[in-house]
Amino acid sequence: MKPYPSVLGIDLAKRVFHVVGMDDAGHVVLRKRLTRDALMPFITQLPPVIIGMEACGGAHYWARRFREYGHTAKLIAPQFVKPCVKSNKNDPGDAEAICEAVTRPTMRFVPIKEVEQQDLQSLHRARERVVKARTALVNEIRGLEGSGQTRVILHAKL
Repeated sequence: MKPYPSVLGIDLAKRVFHVVGMDDAGHVVLRKRLTRDALMPFITQLPPVIIGMEACGGAHYWARRFREYGHTAKLIAPQFVKPCVKSNKNDPGDAEAICEAVTRPTMRFVPIKEVEQQDLQSLHRARERVVKARTALVNEIRGLEGSGQTRVILHAKL
C-alpha cells in the first residue's frame, strides 16, 4: 500500500503546477505535475493534509479553495522558502522546498486573505499609483518653472 502524504508543497504557476508530498517522517512519497484543471480533482480525493504554497495573489484564492475540502492551507513568504531549495531553481525543486519549509516548527506564515481583503488592497494600490502619478506631474511642472516653459504648459489645453 502506497503511503499517503501528510504535507503537500505546491509550486503555483500559470498552467502547470508541481506537487510534492511528504509523509510524517519527511520522506517524499509523491511527485506530480498537474494542469490547472486537474489540480482541484486531485486535491479533493486526498484525505485532509497540510498544503503549503508561496504567498502571492493567486495563492490566497487556492488556499480558500483547499480549505473548503478540509485541508489546512499555509502560505509562506518566498524569501523563507529559498533557503530550503537544495539545488538549482526549478519547479519540482521549489515544490519540495515549500513542502520542507511548511514542516519547520519556527516557520512564519502569511495569513490567508479573504476576497474582500484582496479587493480593498487592490483599491489601495490603485489609489497609491494615482497619487504617485499626480506627484510626479506636479514635480515636473515645478522643475519647468525657471525655464520659461511654465506659462506655455499652464495655458495649454490638455
